[in-house]
Amino acid sequence: MPGLIRIAPPEITQPEPATAPLELAQRWDSPYDRNNLRPTVAVFLSRFAYFRIVSHAESAEVEVGGVLTGQWSEDTATGNQFIVVNHMIPARHTRQGSVYLTFTKDTLIDVHERMENLFPGERIVGWYHTHPRMGVFLSHYDTFLHNNFFPEPWQVALVVEPFSSIAGFFIRTMEGTLDPTRYFGCYEMDGANGRRSVVQWQNLQKIENEYEGGTPHE
Repeated sequence: MPGLIRIAPPEITQPEPATAPLELAQRWDSPYDRNNLRPTVAVFLSRFAYFRIVSHAESAEVEVGGVLTGQWSEDTATGNQFIVVNHMIPARHTRQGSVYLTFTKDTLIDVHERMENLFPGERIVGWYHTHPRMGVFLSHYDTFLHNNFFPEPWQVALVVEPFSSIAGFFIRTMEGTLDPTRYFGCYEMDGANGRRSVVQWQNLQKIENEYEGGTPHE
């Protein structure tokens, strides 16, 4: 087991004030959204990050993963918190197999170096990894890794099953819990106003015309 090493800088304590980009986004719901679960944040996923994640997920028969970078913000009108996933950084120097993925100290060093060089103004808002032919859930080890490497309430875990083209975001709830079997959907950036959606995860449902001047649902 790796040591209790945080990937996110510990000094980050407050979200940035911003306006949730709802007018630019298309909502995709998971089967567990709207079941009285209250996630701490809504997730806005850029198309660039989506394409890169899908490409990486389909590149190997074994588990692969990496970190998600972007912004952690609080909507100035509603007080609802959200993250915007702008980019991803594939994890290198990992130990991996068909049913496991382990970050090493070299992984963390490499991620921080690339963050400083490529996305210096962004934060690590979570991580992603694949479950080839296994489904969308967090294993006991995934949960351990998430709680110890990504411990902030606003940091998320994305699981992708590339062979079935399904995926979901695991997000802590307002009550501080993390259910390893129930995942949330996301907002597709630049997927609204008549633009063709690009998300092809088969377990998510496209929600039509829900947020005309509204706010992200809980």
